[in-house]
Amino acid sequence: MRNVFNFSAGPAMLPAEVLQQVQKELLDWRGIGASIMEISHRSQDFIDVAQTAENDLREILDIPVYYKVLFCQGGARAQFAAVPMNLLKNKDLSVDYINSGYWSYHAANEAKKYCNPHIVDVTTVVNDLYKIQPMRDWSLSDDSFYIHYCPNETIEGLSIDEDPNFKTSIVIGDFSSTLLSRPLNISKFGIIYAAAQKNIGLSGLTVVIVREDLLGSYCREVPSILNYQLLANNKSMFNTPPTFSWYIAGLVFKWLKKRGGLVVMNKHNKNKASLLYSTIDKSGFYFNNISPENRSLMNVPFRLINSKLEDMFLKEALDAGLYALKGHRLVGGIRASLYNAMPLKGVQTLVEFMNWFSDKYG
Repeated sequence: MRNVFNFSAGPAMLPAEVLQQVQKELLDWRGIGASIMEISHRSQDFIDVAQTAENDLREILDIPVYYKVLFCQGGARAQFAAVPMNLLKNKDLSVDYINSGYWSYHAANEAKKYCNPHIVDVTTVVNDLYKIQPMRDWSLSDDSFYIHYCPNETIEGLSIDEDPNFKTSIVIGDFSSTLLSRPLNISKFGIIYAAAQKNIGLSGLTVVIVREDLLGSYCREVPSILNYQLLANNKSMFNTPPTFSWYIAGLVFKWLKKRGGLVVMNKHNKNKASLLYSTIDKSGFYFNNISPENRSLMNVPFRLINSKLEDMFLKEALDAGLYALKGHRLVGGIRASLYNAMPLKGVQTLVEFMNWFSDKYG
């Protein structure tokens, strides 16, 4: 067993049980004399892996039968381009992009290459705390064809937990850092996409869940590798997929089912985040600048009131077995990412260290 807790925002820690299974199977997968990394994606062995992974994901998320599940490459940034190219055969259609932080901003910026997005800023500052406007107050276009938003901003630690209810528009969600952390009503969305390296598995894989009626409206210029219709027709194997990442995702899905699914995982994640936020709020030594109703369960950024102590905090935390707590380079500070694989013990250990550090240097 590892003796460190990995708080990286992504690539993030994997469940220990999954890593142990990978280690056991790595050289000789299922007794065939070869590694899973070495077998053809066209072989029946791998096709079984792929189909089982999709079936388990459909079960975990209760994905309706009229949605396609695609296992893609290129990360979420590829989907920033793929979404408008797959939906906007008519580039003059009005679309709304919700700007709530770093990743949603970059999605909107990429979309400018393919359409003229209406960018809606939804963050405000009240009493020195950042918060997200309620969805009912978003200044959306009257004729918007689709609405794109990111429900969890990993850098800022901002979360949008409302269920969308925009009856006249297709809703697109970048769920990269929050998919599989809690139950989700898939039918509220036209497309959901999520890079794998948070709660799904390894980098290199991106899951796209797309409603079938949205296939086939792509613009002429869409690259084949980003064409949802083509990928669906080829069961995500138009070209060689990231087979090892797909295999890992399948193991993570099995682990999630064994743990009790998303209702249990949501409770687990709430308990971890509550412990950390309450420690920050009570300390008088640390602070978080996000309004409580928009605090992320997945990514908890915080600062030390005496910012000169932050480098020392990070160094001593690492010495204590608390890995990758440094905040994003754009904002600095501290960031603890609490994805599904992070055990409660990891957060308890972090909290114990934080209390020790504040007692020593406060």
